[in-house]
Order: sequence, then structure tokens, then C-alpha cells
Amino acid sequence: MALRALACASCAVAAGLIGGCASPFDQPIGTRDGRVIPSGASEAPPSQYRDDERGIFSGDATLLPNASPEDYVRYALMHSPAVEAAYQRWRAATERLPQVRALPDPRLSIGFFLDEVETRVGPQQAKLGVSQTFPWFGSLDDREDAAVRVARAAWRTFEAVRLSVTERAIGALHELVYLDAATRITNENMDLLQSFEEVVRARYRVGAGSHPELVRVQVELGQLNDRLEQLRAMRPAFVAELNAVLNRPADAEAPVLQQMPERVVAIDAAGLAEIARQTNPALQALDERIEEQRALARVAQKNGLPDLTVGLDYTFTGEARDPSIPESGDDPVMLTFGVNVPLWREKYDAGVREAIARRLEAAADRDNQSNQIMAAIERAWFEHTDADRRVRLYERTLMPKAQESLRASLAGFRASDTSFLDLLDTERTLLEFALAAERAKADRGKALARLHTLVGQDVPTRSVTDILPREVNE
Repeated sequence: MALRALACASCAVAAGLIGGCASPFDQPIGTRDGRVIPSGASEAPPSQYRDDERGIFSGDATLLPNASPEDYVRYALMHSPAVEAAYQRWRAATERLPQVRALPDPRLSIGFFLDEVETRVGPQQAKLGVSQTFPWFGSLDDREDAAVRVARAAWRTFEAVRLSVTERAIGALHELVYLDAATRITNENMDLLQSFEEVVRARYRVGAGSHPELVRVQVELGQLNDRLEQLRAMRPAFVAELNAVLNRPADAEAPVLQQMPERVVAIDAAGLAEIARQTNPALQALDERIEEQRALARVAQKNGLPDLTVGLDYTFTGEARDPSIPESGDDPVMLTFGVNVPLWREKYDAGVREAIARRLEAAADRDNQSNQIMAAIERAWFEHTDADRRVRLYERTLMPKAQESLRASLAGFRASDTSFLDLLDTERTLLEFALAAERAKADRGKALARLHTLVGQDVPTRSVTDILPREVNE
């Protein structure tokens, strides 16, 4: 009878323990209590890009021809393996919270007396015990705080990856737009030179032109054709770089984009650096790491304090030989208390010193990272503003003058007042100015995207049309 009772009790305890453990498939993945996403951060995971309400995409690997640069960036964020990996790392970090804040599993023990102990009230046959350990006060809170900091750092890293992918997509688009513009400009100059060749050839036939002039224009045509072929051959490589960011096959087609948005930063480098100190996700992730180590130092200190274990033992006792004995066959129940003795102090002290050293390491890493970011902002700001200066120089000063010079040289050549070599030099100069202007536009846009990444958010900008034209000699 006692053994049957033991079996029933064991089943009841086991059922209670099993019933208290939920399947991991019964709970939503990730913690949504608001603590694992830092305040002020965007709470939109990559799933925000999953709904294509605007109908920009056709299938899973094709962008429609009318897609804008913003659509390309959105597509890249939606399909990027790097973004997905960073997001999953954050989700994995959030799942640490319910693990570290839970109490240790209760311990169930069952013992059978191989040689029954005869007592006054009957023989003791078996014993069933259950115990629960409680860590020192505040230990679980500190462990959870450390896990929260890890999750927040993972979210900041996720934000940094999104910014990096955005910068890569914008940079690849700028390079592709520059290549297409350079191809178009070079092709237009090819047409212009071919018209020159026809004029020179006609003049040569009637004896008004010279053979060296004809040879010179043919050489120029050959050089320009070589440049055009090189530009066309480069496009698959540029498209492959863009497709790598978009997570598409390298040979997936990319339509020709006429131009990228033209914006100019509206704040100086010092202002951007001040913003970056508060919003750069890499620095914010290191801030979370520092606080994580503070929490782990508290955990290490409390690891050196005793844990309390509370237990309950139930002993199964048979009937006494003399049934008339009071309490015959009664099963005794004993409440137990125990503590571990943290005797070996060196390991606990070493744990505290380790956490302190790691906190100092993270603080030094943050200072180093901050210095690098501030220097990178200065460099990117210079590259952006210098490229903008070059764009305005070429578009508003040099190119108009070169076009005017070309018109004058062409008119003079037709009137036999200007040599053909002067006309070729003027045409070549205009070509180089046009290409340099497109290169400066691409550099300006790429530097602005770099500033967005370094600052950690969209920096204040203004349209290029808001900037008054300036001459070179100002």
C-alpha cells in the first residue's frame, strides 16, 4: 500500500513539474515587454518591409523599371541576409531573458531503504523529497538586467547593419548612375565627333582641309570609342555590385536610372559629430555593453553569497508490529533548510575583477570607436562639401563657358578663322568637364550616405536648388 502511495505521489509531483514547463512552441518568439528595445529606437523589425502595398516589386527578384532609388533601398533592406542575420541575433538575445530570470529547477529525489529502518511507529520503507534553491536576493534581477543590456546592444547592432546596407545600396546606385551618365555623355560626344569627321572629310575632298586634320579626328574617334566600349563593359560589374546588396543573382538586370536625389548637408562637421555622440548605434551598443558588465559585476559579487535551499521530505512508513501503538504507520514530513557555503573566495573575487576589467575594456573601446567616428565624420563631411563645390564649379561656371567656347570655335572653324585642333581641344575639354561633374555628383551622394551611417540617422539636408550659384573667382 505504501509503495502504491509512493507511486501515486511520484506521479503527482512529476505531473506538477511537467505541467509547469511550457513548450517553447507555446510562446511567441522574442520578448515584447519593451525593455529589450532601447528608448528612442525604431521598433520596426525587417518585417516592416514585407508588405509591398505600392506594387514596386514583380516577383521576388525583380524591381520594376519605374522603381525609385528609395525603392531599391527598401528592397535591399527587405532581402539583405546581413539585416536578417542581425535581426535574428537580436531575437536570440531576447530569448535569454526568460532563461536568466527563472529560478533553478526544483529537485525531486526518491529513495528506497534497502534495509528497512524499524522505528516505534513502523518500518521506514522509502522517502520522497523535493527542494527548491533560491539565489541571493537580487541575483536574478541583476542577471536579467545584464541580459536586457545584451539584447539592447544586439538591437543597436541591428540598426548599424541596416544603416550599412542602406549606405552600400546608395553607393552602388550612385556608381551605376554615374556609369550610365558617363556612357550617355561619351556617346553624345561620339556623335558630335562623327559629325566633325564628316565636315573634315568633305573639306579634305575639296582641298580646303588637310590630311593631318582628318587623321587627328579619326584618332580622337578611336580613343573615344575605346572609352565608350570600356564604360559599356564595366556595367555588368557595377550591376553585380548592386545585385549583391539586393541579394539578387549577379546577372539580374538593373534598369537605367537617370539621376539620384541631389541633397546637400545643412550642418557643419562639428554639429554632426555632436549628434553622432548621442545617436551612433555602434557607440550606443558599447554603452549597453558597459552597463551589462556593471550588472555582471553585481552578479559576481552575489555569487559569493549563500543561496537558500528549501526542501520538503516525506517518509513512507509501514504499520508497526503492534497496531495499538499510537501513530502507528504515520508518515513523517520534514521541512528542511540549507545554504551553500561559498568558501573558496578567490574564484568569486576573480569573477568581480573580470567584470570590472571587461567594463573598462568596453569603455576604452567606446572611446577609441568614438575617436574614429568623429574623424570619419570630418573626412566624409569634407568629401561631401568638396564634391558639392566641384559640382557647382563645373555645372555653373566651367561647363557653360566650355559650351560657349565650343560654339565660338565651331563658328570660327566654319568661317576658317579657327583651326580644327582648337575645336578638338574645346570639345575634349567639355567632355572632361561633363564627366567630372557626374563624378562629383556621385561622390557627393556617397559621402552623404556615409554621413547618415556615421551619425546614425538622417542628417539635416537641403536641396541643391536652395544654394545660390557661385563663380570660381568668388
